[in-house]
Amino acid sequence: EVQLVESGGGLVQPGGSLRLSCAASGFTFSLSRMNWVRQAPGKERELVASILDVLSASYSDFVKGRFTISRDNAKNTLYLQMNSLKTDDTAVYYCTICSYWGHGIQVTVSS
Repeated sequence: EVQLVESGGGLVQPGGSLRLSCAASGFTFSLSRMNWVRQAPGKERELVASILDVLSASYSDFVKGRFTISRDNAKNTLYLQMNSLKTDDTAVYYCTICSYWGHGIQVTVSS
């Protein structure tokens, strides 16, 4: 059974940082492309970042230069380091692989 469990969200002020984690199980993590997707209230879901290996990380334009996706295959864990956070980054963030999604974690950027 595929399981994806996100952690690390919360409330942060604009300009602050957070690191999200996603603990994965039930599939061959090291061979799988992993994604972070977010959904803000009243908006469509949008892909934030994707990674298969360090050479294949990709980012949506709205997070380039601020967010870093990474993975630890030994721990079956996906990460998203978020710096210089903006109020527009407020959303529920999901860890995904193919059609599987985690439960999501709330990130709120507010002063």
